[in-house]
Amino acid sequence: MAEAKKQTSAGNTQALKDQLQKLGRIGVLFGGTSAEREISLQSGSAVFEALQGLGADVVAIDLQEDAIEQIKSAKLDRVFIALHGKGGEDGRIQAVLEFMGLPYTGSGVQASSIAMDKWRSKQIFSASGLPTPEYEPLSAESDFASVMARLGTEVMVKPAHEGSSIGMSKVNAADTLEAAYHTAAKYDASVFAERVIHGGEYTVAILGDEALPPIKLETDNTFYDYEAKYISNDTRYICPCGLKAETEAQLKDIALKAFAALGCEGWGRVDFMADEQGNFYILEVNTIPGMTSHSLVPMAAAAKGLSFEQLVATVLLQTAGEA
Repeated sequence: MAEAKKQTSAGNTQALKDQLQKLGRIGVLFGGTSAEREISLQSGSAVFEALQGLGADVVAIDLQEDAIEQIKSAKLDRVFIALHGKGGEDGRIQAVLEFMGLPYTGSGVQASSIAMDKWRSKQIFSASGLPTPEYEPLSAESDFASVMARLGTEVMVKPAHEGSSIGMSKVNAADTLEAAYHTAAKYDASVFAERVIHGGEYTVAILGDEALPPIKLETDNTFYDYEAKYISNDTRYICPCGLKAETEAQLKDIALKAFAALGCEGWGRVDFMADEQGNFYILEVNTIPGMTSHSLVPMAAAAKGLSFEQLVATVLLQTAGEA
């Protein structure tokens, strides 16, 4: 049985190699200038090496201020976007690539822009009847005590347009809420507070029109922050996630609906909290999730039987309508 499975996987990999040969010159865009640059460098390097291993004609491009000239001079036929954060995940590079007539991975301009804005995403979730924690925008003039009174005893403060938990804080008092606002405001003019949901944390990767096996996240940190995501070796990733089949199906269904509500396509990841009663709440949708050694989409793909190389090729081939 194991030998047959190995042969099947090898056959699938060869088929992917054959398809990649038809795509021409592929550019992996990574790095960039956002606060998530270091993570993007890791993601892009991993994607580039995977495509190299599959025999693709691929070039790695660490985007700088002259991004348009870099892309033009590379003479590309197709692009794998491995940029995280502003300038790469927010629709701007997607718009440039569309103007240049270059197919690219992941969601389009509008969906990328909306998903990057956590506050507006939550408005769409609410309007679509999808569960998301209560929230309020913050400003320097906010009545922080009143915000705490409305949202509960503990809130999470978030910059609306940052990822990787950058600028986020969990607080339980009005004075620390104000301080957390000023911390978040260093990263983004748009900041909001969100009611903390106490319970399990889950993430669901999306590949095409399928939700991959959910992963449960456990950390000893105050929350699943930057250190827990990318540095700590103590963060626990549980897959299978331990949910009953019916409950897991419900979680996947909400993830697909959230992804669709924002107009996302191709691939991505939807993050959740579950309360103590087992109700799920959408935190955000990531349109270009990490592809590092600590990243969640490769873990979910592996649980589905896809190697990292197969995952990368599948994401890329969707731009050609071949997967």
